[in-house]
Parts: sequence; structure tokens; C-alpha cells
Amino acid sequence: MKDEQETRGIGASETAPLTQDDTELATELFPVPEGDEADGPAADTSRVAGWRRVLRGNKTLWIVALCAVVSLVAGLLVGRFLIAPAAAAEAPKPGLVTVPVEFGPLSNDVTLRADVGYADAVDVKIDTSSGKSIVTGAVPEVGATLNPLSVALEVSGRPVIVLPGELPAYRTLRVGVSGPDVLQLKQALAAVGISPGDTGSNIFDEATAGAVGQLYAAVGYSAPASEEGTADGVRAAEETLSNAHSSVAQAESALAQAGSGPTALESWQADVRVAEAEKALADAKAGVPEAPSVQKAEWDLQTAYLERDQLLAGKNTSAEQAALDAAYSQVESARQALATAQQKALPFLPAGEVLFLTELPRRVDDVKVSRGTEVTGAVMTVSGASVRLTGSAAEADARLLAVGSEASFELPDGTRHRAVISELTAGKDSKARWTVLLEPDPLTPEQISELRGTNVRVSIAVGATDGDVLSVPLAALTAGPGGESRVEVVESDPREGKDAKTRLVVVKTGLAAKGAVEVTPVEGALEKGEQVVVGR
Repeated sequence: MKDEQETRGIGASETAPLTQDDTELATELFPVPEGDEADGPAADTSRVAGWRRVLRGNKTLWIVALCAVVSLVAGLLVGRFLIAPAAAAEAPKPGLVTVPVEFGPLSNDVTLRADVGYADAVDVKIDTSSGKSIVTGAVPEVGATLNPLSVALEVSGRPVIVLPGELPAYRTLRVGVSGPDVLQLKQALAAVGISPGDTGSNIFDEATAGAVGQLYAAVGYSAPASEEGTADGVRAAEETLSNAHSSVAQAESALAQAGSGPTALESWQADVRVAEAEKALADAKAGVPEAPSVQKAEWDLQTAYLERDQLLAGKNTSAEQAALDAAYSQVESARQALATAQQKALPFLPAGEVLFLTELPRRVDDVKVSRGTEVTGAVMTVSGASVRLTGSAAEADARLLAVGSEASFELPDGTRHRAVISELTAGKDSKARWTVLLEPDPLTPEQISELRGTNVRVSIAVGATDGDVLSVPLAALTAGPGGESRVEVVESDPREGKDAKTRLVVVKTGLAAKGAVEVTPVEGALEKGEQVVVGR
């Protein structure tokens, strides 16, 4: 009895009472094999309950299967009653392929891509050979503009003055030096309105030194002071020259006095000595007791004669002349010393206080130093203040271009902007692309800010019509019996095909560009908008 109750309990937990509909559905979907019918009603009930569990456990699968069957049936119906009749309908007859005649300007363009940026970016270096150089001021900001006479930087309290030129400063320029760098300096000074003297001479003279002094005054700094030449040195040299001139004056006076001849007293004294010697000789010959010997008296008389003759002939001035010559030499030496002192005291231009740049003004792109840092390399990067377009083109396209050719590119707002080719540089070999530089028309600061660093599409017209012209596709042209060009104009509905009414118009062709060609009617009329045949 207990086992029977347990069995009955298990069956009660696994099965539920079946309705008549459930039993019939299970029997229809899953018929019972013939050999199993002998099992009796209990077996039938158990099988139906099992299938019922299968149906309830896979409900989603049965719904998907049902949807698939419905879709398959719908597809068969659509293919049978809709698509098949449309495919079986008669296809339309082919018509003429036509395009309208255009009227407007026609141009043949070379198109290339170009980068927008500032021209000729270069690193700026300053000569620091004179010693340790510390940045003390005048540090520019990125985006600042360097013009002639701008102070690019202040190093160790001294300015670095910007001037136009190609040669870098490599030595100090002062009075007496010469070379191409001196010529460049003179031309640069003249360009900023300061006269350096003869701009065709490559010698740094006093006029150039004066111009350098004006240069420093123009930027608000004093000219550099020389350790060798100072105002005190010039004054000392001037005093030496003055003393030399005084010595010359004294020597000239002494020479003049020595060469002026004997005075009256000196002549009288000479005559007296001669007379006394003559009397002494006469007394000696007369035997006067106190008289000298005749021989001595004769020697004294000869001596008196010689002294008088020498006095009357003029005094020897060789010593005075030698003193005067020495005084003249002292003057020349003093004069040269003064000139040297003056030259050393004149303004000069140290290599570290000037910055020569081409194509001024220049824009500061990057600053590599700050106030208080030591200058050890490049201090900043500058580029041309003007915007330039840099592109490239294949050799075949580049040979169609020329310096001065006009081009256009699109601004950020969509409008076209004009540019002009400024430089064409061939590639290193026949396969290399050519470099094309273009200068755009003036741009606003806002436009420059938006364009800088972008890549734009540039169109360069290498051939254009003079105003508006009629044009048709190249495919619309046919050759007549005499080799003339002609187009076929459709006068009726092109969909009529070979039955459409057309007429032939003989034309003269012009510029061909972008798949179209300029046409001028020679025989027959041709107007804008008329349809011409390009295919059948």
C-alpha cells in the first residue's frame, strides 16, 4: 500500500489532468506506433503527458518555425503574382542619349594640393664668441613681427638689431676693415634711411662709423664702447701732437737765426782781428822788440783771414736743420697716433649685436630662450610674415605652368581666393615632382589663422576662353565627309530613338577642357540648352 501511494504521489507531481483537446493534439502530432497500443490507457496517458511537456518547454522554437513557414509562403506568392508579370512585360525601346548645349566660360585647369604656411622658416642664431651671453630683455612673443630696426633680443644689456641682408654677421666691423659684409652693412643702413657714405665701397670708413652711431641712436641704445679707444686717449694724442708742433716752431726759429749771416758787430770784430794780425806781422818784420816772430805773425794773419771769410760766407746750420727734421718727424708720429686713437673711439658694430635677415618683415614662430637664460644655440625660429602655399605637381602638369600664372583656392567659408605662382622648382630627376610656390592675395588675420597648417586644393587655369562660349561634350562631335566637325541636334523627343527628328550642325572647335569642347556654329544654328546626341 505504501509503495502504491508513493507511486501515486510521483505521478501526481509530474502530471496534471489532461483535457480532451490536449490528448487529441498530442495524438495527431505524434501518433502512437501500433505495437504500443497493447500497453493500455495508462501508457497512452503517460505518453501524452510527455509530449505536452515538450510542447510547453520549446514554445519559442515553435513560434520561430511558424514565422519561417509564413514568410516562405508569402515570398512564393509575391514572386508568382507580382515580379513575374513585371519581368514578362515588354521592355521600352532604346532612345537617343543626349546632353544640353552649355553656355559659359571654359577653362583647362591644373589641379594640385598645397600646404598653407608662412614662408622660409629659419632658426636664428646669435654670435656669442665674445663671452658668456645672458638674455636680459626684449624677448619677443610668438606671432610677433620683426621689421628692419627691430630689437630681436637683448643680450647682456646690449641690443640685437634686425637689418636686411643675406650674409650672417661673423666678425666685428670697425674703421679700416673691408669686405662683402661691410658692403652689406652699408646697403642695409641706406635701406633704413641712414647714410653710410659711399654705398658702392666695401670699406668701413669714418662715414660708416658715424652711420653706425646713428643706428644705435635709432633703436634707443648707445654705441658700444671700445676698450682700446676712449675719449681720454684721443685727448692725450691731441696734446702730443700740439707739443710736436711747438718743437717744430722752435727748430725753425733756430735755423732761421743761424742762416741769417753775421751781425755788424761780428763783421767789425773780424776786421779788427785781421788789422791787428797785419800790424803784428809788420812789427815782426821791422824787428820791434816785443813783436812776435815773423812766422807766428804770418800764421795769426792767415787765421784772421779764414775766420773773417767764414763769417762773411755764412754760418754752418746743419745742427739746426737736423733738429728741425726731428721735430717734423715727431709731428707726423703724433698725427698718426691721433688718427689711430680717433678711429678706435669711433662707433663700431660687434657681430653679436646685429641680425641680418632676408625678406623682412619676419614672423616669430617659436622662442627658445627666456629672460635670464644663457644663449647656447638657436634663440628663435622665424618665418616670412606673409602666407605662402607650397604644393607639388607632376612634370607634365608643371611644364604647363609659369611664374606669374594665376590660380585660385577655396577659403574656409567656401569662397574662391586668388593666388599667383611665385616660384617653380624642377625635381631632381624626371620622375620627381616639381615644387610649386604660390603667393595668395592679401588675407585677413582671421583667414590666416584658419588657413595656416591646412592643405588646400589649388586650381591653375592653363587655358581659358575669352568670356562665355557654347560647349558640348567631346563625345557629341562627329566628323563629316570633308573632315569637318559637326554635332547632331535633336528636334523632337529623344525617346523616339531612330525615329526622332535631328539636324546636323557644322561647328568650329576651340578650347577643350574637362571633357568638353568649345564650339562655334559654322553651318546651321546652335543655341544654349539644345539637346545634342552623344550616344544611341
